[in-house]
Amino acid sequence: MKHRKLNVFSLSFLDIITCGLGAIILLFVLVNAKSAAQRNTVVSELRAQTNRIKQQVLEGKKQLIQVRNTLEKTRAEVEKTRGLSRRVIETLRQKNVELADMDKDTLASRTHVNQLKADLKSLEEDVKRLRAGAGAADELGDRLRPFPGHGDRQYLTDLKMGGRRILVLVDASASMLDETIVGVIRRRNLPFKEKITAPKWQRVVATVDWLTTQLPAASKFQVYSFNEIAGPLMAAADGTWLSAGKAQNLKAVVERMRELEPQKGTGLFNGFAAAARMKPAPDNIFLLTDSLPTMGAKKPWGKRVSGAKRLRLFKEAIRRLPSRVPVNIILYPMEGDPMAANAFWRLAKDTRGSFFCPSRDWP
Repeated sequence: MKHRKLNVFSLSFLDIITCGLGAIILLFVLVNAKSAAQRNTVVSELRAQTNRIKQQVLEGKKQLIQVRNTLEKTRAEVEKTRGLSRRVIETLRQKNVELADMDKDTLASRTHVNQLKADLKSLEEDVKRLRAGAGAADELGDRLRPFPGHGDRQYLTDLKMGGRRILVLVDASASMLDETIVGVIRRRNLPFKEKITAPKWQRVVATVDWLTTQLPAASKFQVYSFNEIAGPLMAAADGTWLSAGKAQNLKAVVERMRELEPQKGTGLFNGFAAAARMKPAPDNIFLLTDSLPTMGAKKPWGKRVSGAKRLRLFKEAIRRLPSRVPVNIILYPMEGDPMAANAFWRLAKDTRGSFFCPSRDWP
């Protein structure tokens, strides 16, 4: 029996192949359709986002255009405001200058009015004083206070009592206790009551008393003492001027002078510095002293001061004097200081003041 030949590509095989191919095609179609659906979903979402972004970009461009327009307007307004501010600043500057001029005029007017008020008040006080003292005019003459003494003591001294503000500087150092060094050493160790009754110091007190009787009625005055410090006899009147037309001021100063104790070193620098600090400055100074200074702005280290050193301290003190003020000097000579008279005489000459060395029975 003959065997049949095996045919690989038989009808059944072809059917199987065809069916498999069809299945694959169907599977591909199904998968592709699902992928297309998913792709369409994703694309539609992205397209929607893209549309939203495009819309936002359009809105942003519109806003940017609006901002640019606003910026241009703002810049124009800023430039306009700068111009206005320059004009306002210039106007303010002009107004400030005008206001300063007006303030000066107003201040000058106020100062003038205040000065007139002060002068009027001073004149009223003078009138009251003159009315009150009319009964004693024959006894006192042109003096503000009586000065008791022996005989007529109004002989020539060349002391110029003029001026609107008169300052009396009194040396209240220990050397004013006596005319000799030995006497000073002896008296400075005595009790207070014996110190203030020393003959030389009593002459100084009497001189201040006499000066207060010679002051012009319309003037202002002040009495300062100095040694290692300087200050007014009336502590409450520090830095101020007292009216010479008020008798109580003169009396109070003289009473305080009688209680002042001479002590410590001679600090002429402190006295002239106090004169320089007074506002307004004095226009006439009376200096009552006996010798060249023994100290400057500070207390010296040693106890002994040479004559050359004292002269240097004197020149240092002069530099503290107010400018263009006459200094009238009443000198009570001290033993062992021969250069004092010449130095103080030159000071009086240079300042156009007077120099006076009184006798033991003056005033």
